[in-house]
Amino acid sequence: MPPVANISHIIMDQRTAEVERNTLETQINIKINLDGSGESSFSIGVPFLEHMLDQIARHGLIDMDIDATGDLSIDDHHTVEDVGITLGQAFAKALQDKKGIVRYGHAYVPLDEALSRVVIDFSGRPGLFYEVNYPKAMIGRFDVDLFREFFQGFVNHAGVTLHIDNLKGSNAHHVAETIFKAMGRAIRMAISADPRMAGIMPSTKGSL
Repeated sequence: MPPVANISHIIMDQRTAEVERNTLETQINIKINLDGSGESSFSIGVPFLEHMLDQIARHGLIDMDIDATGDLSIDDHHTVEDVGITLGQAFAKALQDKKGIVRYGHAYVPLDEALSRVVIDFSGRPGLFYEVNYPKAMIGRFDVDLFREFFQGFVNHAGVTLHIDNLKGSNAHHVAETIFKAMGRAIRMAISADPRMAGIMPSTKGSL
């Protein structure tokens, strides 16, 4: 049997994906490497969303390249939602059968007065439980209601159960940033290799 370190490397090797999604509203291409170093490149046209996605990449140690063209002349809704959908598809593709992963992940992240908790299960069952009350409706030009649309799209297509709770915070930017940082760290935990589960499905059902 190879050493534990090598088992981890084998489980986590080549977990990459590229997904393209084209509709009448958006054209999106996403490349991810789940075992990267947190490098990211975004051309979405929604600066605050790009800033938040960078938190997932950096704190999740996921390389992420997203190019998106959408009907931003109408509003940001279709672009934000469809980026969530396509990113979820990319995760599902990169994780394949999910054998050997921890499966569950959680993180608490503070930023000054704000504190949020994210818990994720790569269960194969989509479910979003989102308890966030932002102190204001807009962060710059970004409508905070669109974050729910992003996460719902991700959950539906990654096949995950996702609990997001903002526990405190009076600055809307800080609230959002704690959520996305916690998301990255929870994902990082959940998709990491469990050396004792090498090649084993982390479910009593035998599939996820």
